[in-house]
Amino acid sequence: MSTLSSRLLPSVTNMIRLDHTHVLSTFHQYKGAAPARVRKGLASTIFTALEIHAQLEEEIFYPAMGDIEGGDAILGDSVSEHAEMRRLIDLLRRMEPEAIDYDATLMSLMRNVLHHVADEETQVLPQAERLIPDQLGELGLRMTKRRMELVAPRSGEIALNMARAASGNKIAITLVVAAAAAGCVLVGSRHRTRAFSTRRLLRR
Repeated sequence: MSTLSSRLLPSVTNMIRLDHTHVLSTFHQYKGAAPARVRKGLASTIFTALEIHAQLEEEIFYPAMGDIEGGDAILGDSVSEHAEMRRLIDLLRRMEPEAIDYDATLMSLMRNVLHHVADEETQVLPQAERLIPDQLGELGLRMTKRRMELVAPRSGEIALNMARAASGNKIAITLVVAAAAAGCVLVGSRHRTRAFSTRRLLRR
């Protein structure tokens, strides 16, 4: 693995922690009394972040943990917790924020997420850092590349959700959409050059 990439990119365990922080900080902005469009924007931002996060873990982090002795036991119910999370997200995506049980269903999702986060941050991630420390940087590099691939086709959806979540503040919405548009251009550019950039990093 490249020394340069190790310095520039977070380890896979820190990347997972950052994902957790993003989801929980977005949820803390969710208020039941907020306009429906704002709640929908925040909830949809959470859904997309969780879907991408779960796929990244299942494709990259969990297989690496499963390869070590006792790894499956360390992971415990992680995969089944992802399945329950996806079930609730699918249910919520078919509901409108005005539905009487929308907030209660979202709370059920977040209870599942909080339990999952607690398990990972107190058990799974510390064990990974103890058992496979030499792999964490390379796994982080792979996760970064794969994240870009997953985000690129959903950039429009992500920008719309960010705009909805901007609480109706016209200035905030303008800034969010502009930033998201710039991000879309950047993601597109990275998508076109990622193969070359990754090869160059790995050769160093």
